[in-house]
Order: sequence, then structure tokens, then C-alpha cells
Amino acid sequence: MESDPRFLLGVRSSVLGRPWRSRLDAAGDARALTIAQQTGLPDLLSRVLAGRGVTSETALGHLDPTLRTLLPEPFSLTAMEEATARLVRAVERQETIAIFGDYDVDGACSSALLAEFFDFCGVPRLIHIPDRITEGYGPNAEAVRSLAARDARLLVTVDCGTTSFEPFAEARRLGMDVIALDHHQAPETLPDAIVVNPNRQDDVSGQGALCAAGVAFVALVALNRALRQRGFWRERREPDLLGSLDLVALATVADVAPLTGLNRAFVTKGLAVMKTRGRVGLRALADVAGLNGPPRAFHLGFLLGPRINAGGRIGDAALGARLLLLKDEIEAGAIAAELDRLNGERQILEKQMLQEALAEAYKQLGPMEQGAFVLTAGEDWQPGIVGLVASRLKEMFGRPAFALALNGDIATGSARSISGVDLGRAVRAAVDRGLIVKGGGHAMAAGVTLRRDQIGAFEAFLEEALAEPVARARAEAGLAVDGLLTASACAPALVEEIEKAGPFGSANPEPVFALPDHRIADVQSFGADHLRLRVQAGDGARMEIAAFRAAHTALGAALAKARGERAHLACTLALDHWGGRTKVSARLVDLAVCKPGVGA
Repeated sequence: MESDPRFLLGVRSSVLGRPWRSRLDAAGDARALTIAQQTGLPDLLSRVLAGRGVTSETALGHLDPTLRTLLPEPFSLTAMEEATARLVRAVERQETIAIFGDYDVDGACSSALLAEFFDFCGVPRLIHIPDRITEGYGPNAEAVRSLAARDARLLVTVDCGTTSFEPFAEARRLGMDVIALDHHQAPETLPDAIVVNPNRQDDVSGQGALCAAGVAFVALVALNRALRQRGFWRERREPDLLGSLDLVALATVADVAPLTGLNRAFVTKGLAVMKTRGRVGLRALADVAGLNGPPRAFHLGFLLGPRINAGGRIGDAALGARLLLLKDEIEAGAIAAELDRLNGERQILEKQMLQEALAEAYKQLGPMEQGAFVLTAGEDWQPGIVGLVASRLKEMFGRPAFALALNGDIATGSARSISGVDLGRAVRAAVDRGLIVKGGGHAMAAGVTLRRDQIGAFEAFLEEALAEPVARARAEAGLAVDGLLTASACAPALVEEIEKAGPFGSANPEPVFALPDHRIADVQSFGADHLRLRVQAGDGARMEIAAFRAAHTALGAALAKARGERAHLACTLALDHWGGRTKVSARLVDLAVCKPGVGA
């Protein structure tokens, strides 16, 4: 590993094939210095902030985002004023409102958010979460008819509905008005409904990064204000909307929405609400998930979110929304336990499907791993798990990935993208050209339905549409490292300082630090497919680093060979609270073995 200023620690290609680069260039270094000098913030924290586009003028606001400054005027969203007026009428007339939510975390949280508010208003409400397999994504005519038969006069869809032309036409025929609170990419022509979606083509609010729960929260702010102006709360206790930010935070993180601007405020304040453990359902879910200490964005995305999703993937899709609304601790504990069990089943199925998908992906890409994307398909694959398989394929191959479940002549699946490649746009273009039956999504994720005989044409279209953006994104990719540390420096006080720049997630990436020239003293396996390594710095300081899901990967193979060797280690750092003690938890991201005779 000869020294080269373009590559951090001279790492041109790690064991995962990535060059390592400092996240900050010369201008970034200067920006970090300015932040430290003008705000008095510690140097390392200033570097982390500078690496995420923060300036000295925005640093303090970034560290303490507030809804007071970031929440938009609700009516800046197209059709929000019309939606608010219709909701006010429903509340004042005590009409039955039907809530139709998607079967994922965002849909469950959005549905619970609306239902909780309507309960405060004393308005009769229904919730319908579709079965992923029998009903599919979004509203369907049969469900609409069922809700109308239960006296629903207003249908509100959340996290779906932007392209639901036929179901909404059926709702209108049955005398129901329709409001869609959504965030997915929208076609130019919209269905017969009041569509509030910051990603509709005529919306100029600038709030396109919101998930559906974020859109729903803004809608409730508008509704609550309108009801207050009309004196509705004079004889009723007004709901605490800020107390429902735990739902918005969970949805925002689980839907991988960018943690910038308003979303950052939602998650920061929502985590504070969640810390009080006041919501019975989330408390029960946190307990079965083994969440210890204050919740972090990581916990929402990797502990709580997957368990709520498990109901929609392989069980009862309505379990998540029901759990989030419960007041009874015994029932909440039972549902949380069931979701935990389903999540365990999901993990087993995912592992089996991933093995099949990997074999197909390696065959598709060839030994040189050429191609703009990965598309795998399997007979009898569980439709609720294909999205997870696509996500794993994306991570492993560093390019957009599709996983399709084949059932007769129809293939239904999900796709996940890499930064810089707008997959939702490509899928919508395929729909517009008639290459697939239906599809939609956003930049980082999409869903598709197509006939088996359309797969070849769809692949050809994707290769043409994605080749250039994927090549550009991969060329610019590499491991961005925020700084160099040694084992002795990785103390709780340092991590507490770093975490002030959180919550971390999409568009606000978790900081990565390189530990130069540390000896890998030992490597052991734990859990199903995790590894734990013990490393030692030159000064004798030791620390443990976990490599999750690495046992059967290139990273795991490299670690097996590197026992006793010196290596540069890239990892993330977090605080682990257990048994009244706080310690540093490190997670391995990448590895570069030092050449003999070459140090850091």
C-alpha cells in the first residue's frame, strides 16, 4: 500500500474493493476549522459536521433542529387547504373516516397517527391495512366497497394512493370523498381525489423528502389549527401533536428518508418522546427487541422497524398499526411477542431466498461483475421479503438490485438503489412505456409488477436507463472516512461528542473512522453469521469490533485470513448501555490488510 495522497492511508482497494478517501477535501478542512473557531465546538465534532455540508452559520441549528423554525406553512403543500377543509367538515359532522394505510412501517405509523387524532376528536374511524399477498400495494376496489358498506364517508389513504385511479373512481361512485396523503413519485395526471403529495409535479413546497407520516403530521397541524380557529377545542382537550412525533420519527427512519431539514427535527424530537416510553405499544416492542438505554435512529431502523414490518411481510399486516394504538399493556405485550416471532421467521426465509438470489446474481454479472444492476427472480419466493433481498444484493454488489417473486405468469418485486441513482423515476418511465404492468416508488426504493414474459424487455430497458447514472455513481463511490483514531481514543466521552451530530441515517451518514495499523489479535463468530474481532494498537490499547452479517461475505473471508496480521480498520462507533454501564460499541465497515513492512 504505497503512499498516495489521493487515497487515505494509501488504500486504493480494500477487501471490499473500495478506495478510502477523507470525507473532507481542503475546502472541507477549512470549513471545519471555521466551525470550531466561530462556535467553540470541539475539533472532531466540527469535522463531522463539515463533512455533512454544515457551515459555521448553520452548525448550532443543525445540532438543535426545531419544528418552530423548520415546519413549513402547511398550505404551502399543493391541495393541503382543500384537504383540511374536507377533514374539518368530517370532524364537525362526525362522519366515519376510513384510513387506508400501506403495510410497511410508514403506513402503520401514518395510520396510527391519524387514528389517534380522530379518536381525540371523537370521530368514528376505521383502519384498513391491505394484505400484501392477497390485496397487493395500495387501495383496491373490494376494500373500498367494504369500507363504504361500514358507513365510511371519507377515505384517507396514507403512504399510497397517488396512482390509484380505479379504486378512487369506485369510492367516488359509492359516495365517498377521497384524500391521499402520500410521498411517492407522481405521474402528471392524478386520480379523482384530493392528493397531498410533496412529490406531485405541481407541488413547489420543497418538502419532497418527507415520508408519508411526515406529510400526515403536517396535515394534522393544519387540521388542528383550523379546528382551534373554529372553536372545536373549547370543550375538549386538545391533542398533543408533539407527543406523536415518536411515530413520525419511526416512520422517517424506517422509510430511509433523508435526515436533513424537517426530517432531522422530526427524528430528534421523536427520539426524545420515545425515550419517555409513554407509548404502550412501542414500549412493549422495545422490550422484546432488547433495546437497552436511550433509543437511537439505529434502533428504529434495525430493531423496531423490522418487527413492525414482519406483520406485513409474512403475517397479519394490521398488527403494526394496532400495536401502536394500544393502551392495554397485556395485549401490547402479546402482539409485540407475535411480531418478534414473525421477525424470526422472516430472518430464516430471507436467508434462504438470499442464497438463491446470490447464485443467480453471480451468474448474471459474471466473474468481472459487469452490469448496471442486479435482477433476480425466484419461484415461490415470499413477496413480503423480496425487498429485503434486494437491499442485501444492493449492499453486496454496490448497484441497484431487483428481487422478483414469480407466481405463475406474474412477477411482483421490490428494488433498492444506490446513492445518486433515482430508481423510482426509472420504474415510472417503464410503466409509461408499457414495459411493466405497474410500478412506482422513490429515488432509493421501488416496487414493480410485470408479466413473466416482460422481464427480458424490462432488463434491456434498465440497462439503457441506468448504465450512465450507475457508472457515474460507482466511479464517485468509495469509503468516506471522517478521521483517524486509535483504540485508546475510542472512549465513551468521544462518542458522546460525535453523537451530537446525529441522528444519523440517509443524507446524514454515520461517521466512519479508520484505525490505522492495528493488529487483529483474534476473530470469533457469534450469533447466526456475525464475527467479533479483538484488535490491538501499537501502544498496546485493545478494543473489540463487531462485524455483523460478515461470516459468509468477502469481509468475513478476509478476516479469517488476517488473524495475527496488521490492518487498517474502518468502523463506526456508538454507545452501548447495558447493566448500568456505558461502553463503546464498534462496528466494522471495511478492512485493508497492511503490506509487510508498510505501516500507517
